[in-house]
Amino acid sequence: MARLHTENHLLDRIGWLRAAVLGANDGIVSTSSLVIGVAAAGASSSAVMLTGTAGLVAGAMSMAAGEYVSVSSQADAESADIAKEKAELATNPAFEREELTAIYQSRGLDRALAEQVADQLMAKDALKAHLRDELGLTEEMAARPLQAAWASALACGASHAAPSGSAAPTENASAEAQAACSGRAAISSVSPNSSRRCAFKASLAIN
Repeated sequence: MARLHTENHLLDRIGWLRAAVLGANDGIVSTSSLVIGVAAAGASSSAVMLTGTAGLVAGAMSMAAGEYVSVSSQADAESADIAKEKAELATNPAFEREELTAIYQSRGLDRALAEQVADQLMAKDALKAHLRDELGLTEEMAARPLQAAWASALACGASHAAPSGSAAPTENASAEAQAACSGRAAISSVSPNSSRRCAFKASLAIN
């Protein structure tokens, strides 16, 4: 008998992947906004860099806390439904069997086959069968608050690198610009307009 090929699906990654995308998006947008705003105010490059770093820490913590609370709410709702389904199976198994049979009939099975499938699945794991086919709850899609929090925080922190790195200090460049201006002024007479242009370029290098 030929072996079935192994399929690697991506559905089991959807929980942390969604959180990572949201974290990365927040990291890029919020840090870029902070860096641009502080730089536009004329702050030094070190101040801009410090602002970006502060945004990194605050953003990562904020996204982690937000994802944890949000996904924990989902996990609480799932737990409540699981507890409810357990109670219904314990108190009224016949109704639950009929409910499962109706689900399989709606998917195209005839009555006799639907009853047979419901009986066999409930004999193996009644709760799992109802969670999967009635409520749509599976292990792959289960809420994992800590996983979502870590994924969001790490993605948010990593995405801060680009906007924060663009604000790296340029003290060497500013020193070179100022030295060039001083050298030009000492060696030759420079017009006032040229001096002002040179000073302006040096200030740009500082900021």
